Amino acid sequence: MAQSFDYESASASDEGHTETSPLERLAEIAARTAEETGKFANVDAILRIPVTMQVVLGSATIPVANLMKLGRGAVVPLDHRVGEPVDVVVNGRVVARGEVVVVEEDNSRFGVSLTEIVGPLGQGDT
Repeated sequence: MAQSFDYESASASDEGHTETSPLERLAEIAARTAEETGKFANVDAILRIPVTMQVVLGSATIPVANLMKLGRGAVVPLDHRVGEPVDVVVNGRVVARGEVVVVEEDNSRFGVSLTEIVGPLGQGDT
């Protein structure tokens, strides 16, 4: 099961703190937890480990015969609809969900606005 984390509510309750992104907040929590428990001698080394992050817009299953017919300009319908949350995947595991947003005014780049942080397996719902 996954646990949802409402970042907006949490940041509203942290009066006097500057607003940080959900991933920065997770890094802060991890660092603070490691310091409190003394399990890690050097958290900075762990926080510098590169990970692969992907945003999954959707997926489709099609027969190989149809795949072979695809060409330039072909449209493959995905299982997600416009406005549905997209999954943010880090090293093969869903860590958050969010909405696709335009990050530049010229509409040439997109990003993800995180709306939900998924907790460890076995907690929460899903």
